[in-house]
Amino acid sequence: MASNSGSSAFEVTLSFLLGAATGFVLGILFAPASGAETRKKIQEEVGKTGERAKEGYERIAKEAEKGIKVVKEKTQEGIETIRGFVDKKKEELLKKGPEEALEEGEKAKK
Repeated sequence: MASNSGSSAFEVTLSFLLGAATGFVLGILFAPASGAETRKKIQEEVGKTGERAKEGYERIAKEAEKGIKVVKEKTQEGIETIRGFVDKKKEELLKKGPEEALEEGEKAKK
């Protein structure tokens, strides 16, 4: 679930940045200004876009960290559940004795 929201957040951020950059470039190209002014505006916008991209990346990285944490917690819970099941079965087999445990093992194989 976390990977889907991270992926869509990335896509939204990327789409926004591409749209903003495209709109800016088209606006600059069609606006009446000198070459020096146009280059300065483009340079400023590139800096702003880079900063926005960095912020978007940081936000996505934080979401990914949260997702990884959840996966680790769920994995640990699963491992603990399996260990508990195995321990319970061991205790049951020890209580039954070796002969009954062997018979039950043979039945399980069939």
